[in-house]
Amino acid sequence: MEPLHPVEVRVLGALLEKDQTTPEYNPLTVNALVNACNQKSSREPVVNYSEETVTEALAALQHKGLVVRISGAGHRVEKYGHRLGERLNLGRRELALLCVLMLRGPQTVGELRGRTERMHEFADMDEVEHVLKTLETHEPDPLVAPMVRGRWVHLLGGELPLPLAAPEDAPAVRNALEERVDALEREVMELKREFESFKQQFQ
Repeated sequence: MEPLHPVEVRVLGALLEKDQTTPEYNPLTVNALVNACNQKSSREPVVNYSEETVTEALAALQHKGLVVRISGAGHRVEKYGHRLGERLNLGRRELALLCVLMLRGPQTVGELRGRTERMHEFADMDEVEHVLKTLETHEPDPLVAPMVRGRWVHLLGGELPLPLAAPEDAPAVRNALEERVDALEREVMELKREFESFKQQFQ
């Protein structure tokens, strides 16, 4: 899938959230979507998009096949809905996790379980981890990746955020840090000896 701009991620995430939590109000008008994007709760970072910014993002998402415009009978104004699930063949569990990551940034498994309750009630942490692993191995492109400190991040923006977790590199990193600490401790001890020697000259 073509990488998304951060504004596109926010717009798509807001459409996804409202579809899952308040389906009776979907699809959304541009005005409703602007308010959803600029919401001050459950958002990281908080933004202040204009109607023009959201409209441009919607056009780009339509071009990428992730958003559909709905107009005609029953709709006095144009409304928009997402097609993320159909496009990537994802179920409600996967969409709930992606939605939180898109709207709130990197999250731990515990945070994800708590913050997806209105969209999908996961049985336990193991289920969350299982679905994350499914998204991590999604074909043709992974949709999430693990980071340091037990956090997970979405990859819809295309670029790998840093620092990502790299378990196979952990021993090497730890060894390098231990060597650096040892070297610093030796330097400190040497400075102490030199200082004591310097003090003795005046005693």
